[in-house]
Amino acid sequence: MQGNDIEYVLKVASENNVKFIRLWFTDILGFQKSVAVTVPQLEDALEHGVSFDGSSIQGFARREESDMRAKPDPETFKLLPWRHGDQGSVAAMFCDIVNPDGTPYEGDPRWVLRRTLQRAAGLGYTFYVGPEPEFFYFRSARGAPETLDEGGYFDLTPQDVATDIRRDTILTLEQMGIDVDFSHHEAAHSQHEIDLRYADALTMADGLMAFRLVVKEIAQKYGVYATFMPKPLQNHNGSGMHFNTSLFHGSRNLFYDGDDPFHLSSVARHYIAGLLAHIQEITLVLNQWVNSYKRLVPGYEAPVYVSWALQNRSDLVRIPAFHQGREDAVRVELRSPDPACNPYLAFACILSAGLDGIEKKYELRPPTERNVAEMTPQERAALGIESLPEDLHAAIQCAERSEFLRRTLGDHVFNKLIENKRLEWDRYRAHVSHFELEEYLPIL
Repeated sequence: MQGNDIEYVLKVASENNVKFIRLWFTDILGFQKSVAVTVPQLEDALEHGVSFDGSSIQGFARREESDMRAKPDPETFKLLPWRHGDQGSVAAMFCDIVNPDGTPYEGDPRWVLRRTLQRAAGLGYTFYVGPEPEFFYFRSARGAPETLDEGGYFDLTPQDVATDIRRDTILTLEQMGIDVDFSHHEAAHSQHEIDLRYADALTMADGLMAFRLVVKEIAQKYGVYATFMPKPLQNHNGSGMHFNTSLFHGSRNLFYDGDDPFHLSSVARHYIAGLLAHIQEITLVLNQWVNSYKRLVPGYEAPVYVSWALQNRSDLVRIPAFHQGREDAVRVELRSPDPACNPYLAFACILSAGLDGIEKKYELRPPTERNVAEMTPQERAALGIESLPEDLHAAIQCAERSEFLRRTLGDHVFNKLIENKRLEWDRYRAHVSHFELEEYLPIL
């Protein structure tokens, strides 16, 4: 770490009367962890990191190899607007997890993404992502979900508290340097979407972690609960997080080709083919919870089939409409991920799949011209259109057979993820649900 990086952080902390600095990192499931240091400890933390017991973090080390350090990344230094007052300010930095000898820790999701980005950089690529996270506001986290409104897609809900919560959330994000493109009410009652302006993948993964925290913090100020649970309401749309992705070389968008009828370059076509080829293997990362698969069912706009199309919103991958003069905006939108995924691992898997398609020159089949959800099984089979895994168990089976996923995540993260998801599935399948009691108890 360069001395001027440390000097910059120390200067900003002093000018803003910072008293505590939260050091953030994530476990393999994407849960944010935090340890706080005071300003007198800050310089040492920046130089050497902060030691912690890795065996206490989900998917990290075994007890006999538990010593590791959280090394702050000074470029991620942010003041927390909701923690500013007369008694001083609070700031935060994201951390890389390192071994005692300073080498990257293989179980750190941020390192998994860094390693994949290095592979892309070696080919001359910079990977950009613009996410569209959806979420719900409820009165409480307990009991049956109680919505705040009965609005629908793009509805204006006057004098509704959710509008104010969303506004304050966006203002807070912008104060933290996290740019917002759009926000609106989504299709389900009390469901909202805030689209983040595209950035390089590492910056965006950090930004998404901060975004989820801000959404929950601001909701809590209003006495309500915000959730990124993929499918909290039956008979309503679930929450997705579409990823708009692109590869650049310097300022040039490598996905654009003005001579192609779809404005897609050969790089873009191979990239899409790579996504389609590997999507079933990486679905466990993009949709990692039992509840994720309650969203991925026919009839609720979420993609179910492995297909691509131009603008059609029923397909797994779509290419948003091209506008003349906006060559930089040509992008590939992946629509299956949900907002409860680990963004570091998700971005690593998406990029790795795309790079695989580019390096091996996978051929892209023609786009789907009809609504794939309205086709018969025989029609889909004739076009070679397969389905996404239908539940967590099927996703685990696809993932554990995948040497591609193992290479992308590394042995440690791959094995820990599979192990954790098996335990989750075993708990779920042994659970006696309210549906079963209502359906079977009176008749059996």
